Amino acid sequence: MKTIFLGTDGMTLEDLVAVARDRAKVKLMPQSLKKIRDTRKLIEKWVAEGKTIYGITTGFGALSDVTISKKDTRRLQENILMSHAAGVGAPLSEETVRAVMALRIKDLARGHSGIRIETVEHLVALLNWGVYAVIPEKGSVGASGDLAPLAHLALILLGLGEAFYKGQRMTGKQVLSKCGLKPIHLEAGEGLALVNGTQVMTAIGGLAVYDAIRLSKLTDIAAAMSLEVLMGSRSEFNAKIHQARPHPGQAAAADNMERVTRHSEIITSHKDCSRIQDAYTLRCSPQVHGASKDAIQYCRKVIETEMNSSTNNPLIFSESQDFLLGGNFHGQPVGLGMDFLCMAVAELANISERRIERLVNPMLSGLPAFLVSDGGLNSGFMIAQYTAAALVSENKVLCHPASVDSIPTSANKEDHVSMGTIAARKCCEVISNAEDVIAIELLCAAQALDLFTNMKPGEGTLAAYAAIRKAVSHLDHDRILSADIATVKELMRSNKILEAVEKKVGKLQ
Repeated sequence: MKTIFLGTDGMTLEDLVAVARDRAKVKLMPQSLKKIRDTRKLIEKWVAEGKTIYGITTGFGALSDVTISKKDTRRLQENILMSHAAGVGAPLSEETVRAVMALRIKDLARGHSGIRIETVEHLVALLNWGVYAVIPEKGSVGASGDLAPLAHLALILLGLGEAFYKGQRMTGKQVLSKCGLKPIHLEAGEGLALVNGTQVMTAIGGLAVYDAIRLSKLTDIAAAMSLEVLMGSRSEFNAKIHQARPHPGQAAAADNMERVTRHSEIITSHKDCSRIQDAYTLRCSPQVHGASKDAIQYCRKVIETEMNSSTNNPLIFSESQDFLLGGNFHGQPVGLGMDFLCMAVAELANISERRIERLVNPMLSGLPAFLVSDGGLNSGFMIAQYTAAALVSENKVLCHPASVDSIPTSANKEDHVSMGTIAARKCCEVISNAEDVIAIELLCAAQALDLFTNMKPGEGTLAAYAAIRKAVSHLDHDRILSADIATVKELMRSNKILEAVEKKVGKLQ
């Protein structure tokens, strides 16, 4: 099984997905072990000297002016976990919690938190054993870090809280026993080090960005298929057009669709027709898809920067043997990025739904109404278009930015927060909705392609069509369509459609 080595830098989105979804194990790099030990020695030295350090020898938030005695230091760290574990709602998914754990370890591996090596190694062991904490999805305002959800995660180290292990939900104490571990007793600064950070919003956001990258390629495939059966032109993919307006995403989308439709007999058959130019949903697809691609790449940069950052407060610097109080726990970069990603992905679904309408509307397509024979007796894909319309409308509501809101917390000490975790959570819903819309477009395009029995489509189009038809048959008469939509969505998520196309036309951008 693959092992991801976590150190001070270098973690990629693909590494995160490997841990979260492929259950790769993690291991700390040697230089991280040294940094963790060095900063821990400083904490112990400062506590012994009676130095005042926020969250280590003082209370938290608005209680930072309360000095904690040496004898209460351990109790303070355990109290922070119990008091901050105030989340509500359904538990985060296993893959999300695994991503959170990997990122929490990654942050600690950078050696700026002052945590003990034993505590980090406990967290590594739990992740590698396949334990994932019961973390309620709601309760983070996205500043001072993801306090509530990270507290629920950290409770397991103490034998408190709840966790899932091998499909069973059990207490923290039980799960530690199953893994041959004992509850740990936190020392000065460790409770704060475990809850202070942006790992929940970054984990959710990282998986969302990864899925959005895949979806943008599948949207290019769907658009190319629709263009063919709607008798569109390939001229809009000409590289000279996109060199004249050199947005990288636009050029990438045009190149993808040009390769997918290459050698299409269907398109060649109507090159001398009387149509002057295509509708925007076809002609401007590189521009619309490309703008979303550029936005997704921006969000990837934000997420990967955050994945390789230190988001604790205070930050301990072993080289200079000092500490600094700051605000790296504030989730504003991630919050803004996730709101941007919502809009970028929603637009992919918006333009797709308009192509679906063109496919099912005989006045626009020249194809049988709702892509089925015996119209009237059969409704075909009529209501599938309704579903797409409902999903894109729902996405418009979800695209209201979370990051423009702020509610002061901690007696107004923390008087501006990011709501970044809310932004990330709703982004996942937008992506899931958009996947359903693209699945519907792929189904409709495949259904329409069945009508072109005497002409071959483009190489990429044919590969996508074949992958769909292996799992979903032609719609001869009405049947329950929700199962077909779900099947194509799974083909998308499992990369079967994308891999089939890329095998024929090369890697898509």
